[in-house]
Amino acid sequence: MTAFDYDLFVIGGGSGGVRSARLAASMGKKVAIAEEFRFGGTCVIRGCVPKKLYVYASQFPEHFEDAAGFGWTVGESTFDWKALVAAKEKEITRLEGLYRKGLDNAAATILATRAVLVGPNTVRLTATGEEVTAERILIAVGGHPTPHPDLPGHALCITSNEAFDLPEVPKSIVITGGGYIAVEFANIFHGLGVETTLIYRGKQILSRFDQDMRQGLQSAMIAKGIRVLCEDLIIDVAEAADGRRTVTTKAGETLHVDQVMLALGRAPNTGSLGLETVGVKTDERGAIIVDDYSRTNVPGIFALGDVTDRVQLTPVAIHEAMCFIETEFRGNPVSPDHDLIATAVFSQPEIGTVGLSEEEAAKRFDDLEIYRAEFRPMKATLSGRQEKTIMKLVVNAADRKVIGAHILGHEAGEMAQLLGISLKAGVTKDDFDRTMAVHPTASEELVTMYQPSYRVRNGQRI
Repeated sequence: MTAFDYDLFVIGGGSGGVRSARLAASMGKKVAIAEEFRFGGTCVIRGCVPKKLYVYASQFPEHFEDAAGFGWTVGESTFDWKALVAAKEKEITRLEGLYRKGLDNAAATILATRAVLVGPNTVRLTATGEEVTAERILIAVGGHPTPHPDLPGHALCITSNEAFDLPEVPKSIVITGGGYIAVEFANIFHGLGVETTLIYRGKQILSRFDQDMRQGLQSAMIAKGIRVLCEDLIIDVAEAADGRRTVTTKAGETLHVDQVMLALGRAPNTGSLGLETVGVKTDERGAIIVDDYSRTNVPGIFALGDVTDRVQLTPVAIHEAMCFIETEFRGNPVSPDHDLIATAVFSQPEIGTVGLSEEEAAKRFDDLEIYRAEFRPMKATLSGRQEKTIMKLVVNAADRKVIGAHILGHEAGEMAQLLGISLKAGVTKDDFDRTMAVHPTASEELVTMYQPSYRVRNGQRI
């Protein structure tokens, strides 16, 4: 007989927490999972899923325009924001139901409450005040948009949390930030007909991505009509007499818009969890510090997903959950592999990427071969669209291993997933060269770039 109420108690009903609870319960373990809001976490409720649905919605104006080049006549079109919001809500409610069904089928106990740590093996359920014990406690509470209380007028701004459920689509918006969330929402709102301005303090958007991807996307966004103000930042937001927002920037710009969105990063949800009560260590950003097996410094307490701030991606949280189950309940110690994670920016055009950027690779390797192609995709030849696709391979010249692959163009995210498998397997440029092309496709360029566009030796292009 166990001395604990549960074998596993999970705090947080996002992707990582639900996967952990469901798998452990399906093994016959006694499991409880506490969630105070809705199951699905950031990804399903206010992140990846609704964002991708809105991306699809925002692409239709360009599809309508392109159709004319292929002989189609498209009549007058209108957009209903409230219909999109309602359809989004229906879909995420369906997905939440699937999360709950999976937990129910596995016989996990679902607790609709916040849970806080009160001891190394004890949590308190805030809805009832009840205290329960568990042999293992897993913290998977995710993160939230970084607040900026020092910005005058910050209360007049929205974040990505509120953007999906605005009462009406704004006529104009200012978005501040240069990461993937800011960039994706700038493209979404622009595609929905909103006059969009993106303000970023850096010299160019998407600071951690390959330079060609950053430059290519920023140029494409500007060409579409998105105003991009780099090396600037918002210093004040005020409410105008007409109820709109007046934005003042450090460079002296004054903008009058309907909405202001702050997209300046995310922070772990570690406040008021009782971490200090039991001595769980966090870093300077508040993220829970864990070892290679998601263990905190307190025995019996684990953490995974965005709350650890290792890699803030939903598939990473799910992978960490599966490794946690293997290690703790199947006697097979497995640490998450955070190397070579493919990712995408669902901008317009998309970015798909895996591995090192040219800039990062140049810091690690003495001799690089860079293969780069830039071209108008086949669809653009009839539509008349001037948008370019860029494909790039970064190769370590010493062993011909492909250490980075980057794509800017339609369906780049889909291509990045397959490239991720190849790079994870240790593919070389010779493997690319002996692979037959699928014609006619954009991705065939990946296997037909036989000669390097240039080399980088000791950090210098030659």
